[in-house]
Amino acid sequence: MPPTPLPNPAWLAPLLHGPAALDAAAQCIETHISWVVLAAGRAYKFKKPLNLGFLDFSTLAQRRAACLEELRINRRTAPGIYEAVVAVLGPAQAPRLVPLEALEQGAEVLDYGVQMQRFADDQLLARQLAAGTLTTAHLDALAHQVAQFHAAAAVAPAGSAWGSAALVRQQAQANFDALATVPLPEADRAVLAGLQRWTQQEGQRLAPLMAQRQASGCVRECHGDLHLNNLVLIGGQPQLFDAIEFSEALRWIDTVADIAFLAMDLQAQGRPDLAWHFLNAWLEHAGDVAALALLPWYVVYRALVRAMVAGLRLAQASDEAARADSLAQVQCYLALAQQLSRPRARWLWLVHGVSGSGKSRHSARLAAERGVVRLRADVERKRLFGLAPAATSAGVVPGGIYTPDATQRTYDHLAALAAQVLDAGFPVLVDATFLARAHRAQFVALAAQQQVPCRILSFDAPVAVLRERVERRLRKGGNASEATLAVLEAQLQRREPLDAAEQALALTVDTSQAVDWAALLPAAGG
Repeated sequence: MPPTPLPNPAWLAPLLHGPAALDAAAQCIETHISWVVLAAGRAYKFKKPLNLGFLDFSTLAQRRAACLEELRINRRTAPGIYEAVVAVLGPAQAPRLVPLEALEQGAEVLDYGVQMQRFADDQLLARQLAAGTLTTAHLDALAHQVAQFHAAAAVAPAGSAWGSAALVRQQAQANFDALATVPLPEADRAVLAGLQRWTQQEGQRLAPLMAQRQASGCVRECHGDLHLNNLVLIGGQPQLFDAIEFSEALRWIDTVADIAFLAMDLQAQGRPDLAWHFLNAWLEHAGDVAALALLPWYVVYRALVRAMVAGLRLAQASDEAARADSLAQVQCYLALAQQLSRPRARWLWLVHGVSGSGKSRHSARLAAERGVVRLRADVERKRLFGLAPAATSAGVVPGGIYTPDATQRTYDHLAALAAQVLDAGFPVLVDATFLARAHRAQFVALAAQQQVPCRILSFDAPVAVLRERVERRLRKGGNASEATLAVLEAQLQRREPLDAAEQALALTVDTSQAVDWAALLPAAGG
């Protein structure tokens, strides 16, 4: 870490003030690795001449290469924001910005930067969250976009070190090495030491899984810095920007390492419910339930990354107030990492009821509030047949996807996934009709085998309400469920009532009125 703040380059002030200024209102925002100049309609990002070990911008050639890489990787997700690489031409007292392709041979280049389309600061997801305007619909759209981005991203070449267990553990250790230089009270030092032991032990335990996922193509050219300040609403839709350009090792990572950053950040901002909503939405689109076994390790790692960044700011802080704020951030992220490293209680909930009973809508909120992985039969049935969650199956699959055989395959698949979630250390909620007693028994037996509590959340509403909901959902479209009124009538005829043993596990949820989960289900696993 640099012991003192870096001085601004000589050409920066003339870009902001005087005859060479970009415009009268130009201003500069400084981060721990960049200067960002904001002008009318444009933003220009210039890299500090630093070598911090995990990044090296110390030479002009390195900064030029990093700018070109930043343009390339961010155009994957935000092509309308990232416009060009520009050169800062001298003299320093009267600098000019020229697009790289228009640079004349022999020109006096003082530095390089990335030219971006400027957007309103209040469109950042961090600002949206603070203002209370970040919605679950935004997170649904973001989860879909991230899953598509990961699916299309380049896969790490076979035999490369990217995403290997050895490299990942080395990166985790780098956080501890950097934090060792931060002046901390003894209590925080003890927390840091405990986290280091946990990270080393879990890293060793998870090494075979990390190697397996690397070999199976889960390590890809991801974003690498996926937190709320690097996400923005453009035209009401979330976009990813400011991906890591300075380190291939920090960008070529397991996809779960990417989404873990946002999950951690939402929890750090006091919204674990939104973190879980995003995680469940991402799982629905990506289908990567196996990633959950690595999630605790990576959310702790991400919290320690933020602690390390706050430590960098602490080292560069020029006044006492800034130092105090940076130290408080280090301590906050250490406390969060400690919380995220603790084992979770596990349980298995069955969400039971006919189409239109409100299972999916109300269980989504419950899963988010309680931090539960949700598995949906409507989604997983389609995945078995190679269909996207909202895709229409009619006429696509010979024989259809709702045959008795397909239904049994779906429940078997859900049971296997639920076991996988429980083995990863998480509670799980399975959203299906569970009309047949045999299907319910399959999951009650799984809970007994896993030695976890089991509850049956039995959803219902008056038949007229059920019919109206099914009709409305069909008109609206875009839902994983394809149930029609005919399907509903058939379900009502064949549903098997809960027997006495099941009744002992059951909680009836009347969705014709407001559902208050705090009152209905006060104990998380009870």
